[in-house]
Amino acid sequence: MLTEVQLSFHLGLFLAVFALAMILRLLLNRMNILHLKNLGHRVPADFEGFIDGKTLVRMRDYTLETSRVSSIENLTSDMILLFFILSGLFVWINAQISALNLHGIISGTLFFLVCSLLMGTVEIPFDLYRNFVIEKRFSFNNLTLKLWLSDLVKSLLVSFIVMGLFLTVLLSLIHYFEQTWWLWVWIFFLCFQLLVMWLYPVVIAPLFNTFEPIEDEELKNRILSVAQKSGIRVSGLFRMDAGKRSRHSNAYFTGVGRSKRIVLFDTLIDTHTTDEIVAVLAHELGHWKMGHIRKQLMLSMGVSLAGLYIAYRLVNSPILYAAFGFDEVRIYIGLFLLTIVVKPLAFFLTPLTSMLSRHFERQADEFACLLTGDSAPLVSALKQLAKENLSNLHPHPFYAWFFYSHPPLVRRIERLKGMNQGSARIPLP
Repeated sequence: MLTEVQLSFHLGLFLAVFALAMILRLLLNRMNILHLKNLGHRVPADFEGFIDGKTLVRMRDYTLETSRVSSIENLTSDMILLFFILSGLFVWINAQISALNLHGIISGTLFFLVCSLLMGTVEIPFDLYRNFVIEKRFSFNNLTLKLWLSDLVKSLLVSFIVMGLFLTVLLSLIHYFEQTWWLWVWIFFLCFQLLVMWLYPVVIAPLFNTFEPIEDEELKNRILSVAQKSGIRVSGLFRMDAGKRSRHSNAYFTGVGRSKRIVLFDTLIDTHTTDEIVAVLAHELGHWKMGHIRKQLMLSMGVSLAGLYIAYRLVNSPILYAAFGFDEVRIYIGLFLLTIVVKPLAFFLTPLTSMLSRHFERQADEFACLLTGDSAPLVSALKQLAKENLSNLHPHPFYAWFFYSHPPLVRRIERLKGMNQGSARIPLP
């Protein structure tokens, strides 16, 4: 039998790690805000003559506003999760579901879905405020309340369908393969990831946006020429009606196999030159050509295999359940509790994933310069994107090291400008 002291120790250990992660996140965000306040009035050398004082103030204020709201949202989410744990709400939800006397697979799926919905509702008021207050104040938001509600309903339905199917298969594998479920779940997880990557551009994305073939023949031919030069075949070039929601601009390369496609935001096409758009897409093609997607998938699968085996070893431990107030051992509850335990631990690994991502971004930048023969168009595109999206030009170095998936913009541009001389000696992958 576990003593009260043992249970209190294990719960206290989790709470200590959770609190440490929460405090560190707040401190890092505060550090970044103070750094921006001190330097936000300075125009970096590479942006002199490109942005004026008024635009720089808007860039600073936008970052300050979004950072404050993100801090409050993260803190609120953490406090609500702690309330759910300490109040025994998760235990109560499980008791209500157990009273229905459903099959374990159905009970587990329902438990996950209900708990996920409760924890996810905290995002709704913040999303409303972010879109209809901050984004509107800085002239980004084009959303109507009707469209926002429509997106919310669609997102919930898609999430419930996808998550419901995923959980049903996962819990079925656990039910029928008691000793080796961790391996079968891992294989299923790999197949599921690939399936979603294939389906997203042709099934899920069209539920939210309209995708039309690019009509500009010059732009289309330039993009196809660059894609052909890189050795990548794409199924189509599409213009997405992103402008009906936001003035933010972007582009992306998505899909696998025959669903591979290049997607350009209409806001990007309307505000950038052909050379700039081609440079941005060359960067995205670099990720695929240099195997970044494949490497990230392999890393994800390696981590998930280790994680699933560890979960298999821990999920039957009475300590895990008793520490969170559960008096019964059910694998679906154990898996849910492990996702909660892993959350603060994963936070401390953020710098590792950030560093790997920045390394890939630098490689993709280099590939784009080699493919197009000049870094100037990509530099011009990045500066224009920063101006349009009101990006932070003065992130705190430690904050950027911890969180940034891309190199800080000023340093990134400095590196790109130095690629014109000598980089052509490096052969294309």
